[in-house]
Amino acid sequence: MSSLSHETALRRTFAIISHPDAGKTTLTEKLLMFGGAIQMAGAVRARGEQRRTRSDWMAIEKERGISVSASVMSFEHEGLSYNLLDTPGHEDFSEDTYRTLTAVDSAVMVLDAAKGIETQTLKLFEVCRLRDMPIVTFINKVDREGREPIDLLDEIEKTLALDVAPLTWPIGMGRDLKGVYDRINDRVILFDPGRGDHIAEASVQASLHSPALDQAVGAAAAAKLREDMELVEAGYPPCDRESFLAGHLTPVFFGSALKTFGVAELLRGIGRLAPPPQPRKADTRMVRPDEDKLSGFVFKIQANMDPNHRDRIAFFRICSGRFRRGMKLRHARSGKVMALVNPVFFLAQTRELAEEAWPGDIMGIPNHGQLRIGDTLTEAEELNFLGIPTFAPEVLRRVRLDDPMKAKQLKKALDDLAEEGVSQVFKPVDGSTWIVGVVGPLQFDVLTTRIESEYGIKAGFEDGGFVTARWVSAEDAGEMDRFALAHKSNMAEDREGAAVYLARNSWQLGRAQQDFPAIRFTATREQH
Repeated sequence: MSSLSHETALRRTFAIISHPDAGKTTLTEKLLMFGGAIQMAGAVRARGEQRRTRSDWMAIEKERGISVSASVMSFEHEGLSYNLLDTPGHEDFSEDTYRTLTAVDSAVMVLDAAKGIETQTLKLFEVCRLRDMPIVTFINKVDREGREPIDLLDEIEKTLALDVAPLTWPIGMGRDLKGVYDRINDRVILFDPGRGDHIAEASVQASLHSPALDQAVGAAAAAKLREDMELVEAGYPPCDRESFLAGHLTPVFFGSALKTFGVAELLRGIGRLAPPPQPRKADTRMVRPDEDKLSGFVFKIQANMDPNHRDRIAFFRICSGRFRRGMKLRHARSGKVMALVNPVFFLAQTRELAEEAWPGDIMGIPNHGQLRIGDTLTEAEELNFLGIPTFAPEVLRRVRLDDPMKAKQLKKALDDLAEEGVSQVFKPVDGSTWIVGVVGPLQFDVLTTRIESEYGIKAGFEDGGFVTARWVSAEDAGEMDRFALAHKSNMAEDREGAAVYLARNSWQLGRAQQDFPAIRFTATREQH
């Protein structure tokens, strides 16, 4: 086996998805602990700087206790290299999550044991399904009162149309939690209510039908476990890896991220079951990870990760080949050659210089405006990776600037933040002030906070009279001109100069489509 094939086989690149407050960010912290990346996990709502989570590093994330931006963290565990992407759970930041899912090969779905499948979980699952992405399920918070495990599994089966294969099983729930039964190794892992950040677990080599099980958890709990296992064996299929990789079956693990319980089994399960880097679709062909020539794409831009240096980092997923620092790569969109001199690996906003990297790895490339979301970099070949979308915003507001003398600085701030892909900036052709579009209204709070804290500008957002946006185009340039003239007060341009129609209501949008059937109205754009 070549070094390229060997290194590729060791990589696992995955995202964590969930509804807000299911425990996703806490789980991320605990996985990093097992990887030795941090010594003490931070609690999302902890007090004091030493207990802040690594993945929620923005001021607004610390203040609100939510993730508003995807974070990338790399670590190693038991001989494998993991690239973990923590995604925003709140639906107002779903666009960042959708694009993040283009950069991973599998996902971990976190469910709250008391709530099961929630709205945002379902939406994110559907995105994964469109990509046939393998999903591992972690049912969290079993140390609290929750629903019966069988009920939770049945809900996954019915709601998601997905086979389930539980690989661990809780012995009791809430106050009665004794531990989990590890079906793979036929042993019991005991639960200690006082455990916090301790990695070491108290496991008992107690097989299902041995007296040692009764001694470890008590006769009543052991009898209930045996009864449950009979139902599990009869009602659920075995964990077939091929079915999992095809996106038809999800392995299920139970635990408590907060108490670092069941997390080790989950991580080993990801290592054993999740796929290594997979082939990627480009506009001309499929690109295999074991190809010698390097290729990859930018799926995220983050501005001002270092507030002292106004930096912009492009998050780059390697799809094929071996990267070595200093390599010169072709920028597909411009045709120019770029030398990658100072790429970095991440632990959230902490970085280290990347001397080499392999398929599946996520690197940060310092970016001074030349890279955009969806850009492809290759060692030689002309190709563009597909599947990185831009969505039409669902909430539109006009920018209000408190100090008109800072209009130029505000434009720079809006451009920088739009470059990250979480907002879009439109310039109306009638010369009025900028319109900013986002997926959800909470993003305006984030933008206002970041514009003030990162750029020193006081600005706000007010109703601009528009409710939705569509990119418009036509085969006939003359027809496009007639449309633009007839709807001058509704026309704008995005940052790339593409024509955009801003509708004041759904009726107006429908009427424009009816009156101009030759005009294409699109709600998504492929980025490359």
